[in-house]
Amino acid sequence: MGRRTSLQARRSLSESQTNIKFLSIKQIMKLFSVEEANALLPKVRGIAERIQRSHKQLQPHAASAKRAAEAAEQGGGGISNGARYAGILMELTAQMNELESLGVQLKDFKRGLVDFPSLRDGRVVLLCWQLGEGEKLEWWHDLNAGFAGRTPL
Repeated sequence: MGRRTSLQARRSLSESQTNIKFLSIKQIMKLFSVEEANALLPKVRGIAERIQRSHKQLQPHAASAKRAAEAAEQGGGGISNGARYAGILMELTAQMNELESLGVQLKDFKRGLVDFPSLRDGRVVLLCWQLGEGEKLEWWHDLNAGFAGRTPL
C-alpha cells in the first residue's frame, strides 16, 4: 500500500523538475559595476597585501615542503618548522577565502593581481587590478584574454 508505482514516481519526478529555477549568471557569480569594484578596492587592497605577504613567507619553505610531499607518498616525510609552515598556509587560505567571499578572483599571489567579474556590452568580462596600481580600476579584459589582453576602461 505504501509503495509508489513507477508511473507515480515518474510523475513526481517530472513535477519536481518543472519547479527547478534556473540560475542566471548573476546569481552564480557576483558581478560588479566599475563603481562597486572601486568602492571595494581599499578592502581588496588590504587583503591582497596580506596574501602577498603570506605567499612570500611560504617561499623559504617551498623546497622542504616539496620533499616532504614526495616522501609522504612513500609513507614518511616531514618538514622542519612544519607548524610555522602550516600556520602560514592557514593564514593564506583564510585570506583567499575572504577575497573569494567578496566575489573577487585572485589571479596571481606574487603580484596581488585580482579580477572583478563584470558585465560589459552584455557579456561577462573581468575588471582587472593589481597591487601598485592606482586607487581606481583602469583595466578590463575578456574572460580568456588574461593580463596580456588588458584594455583601458
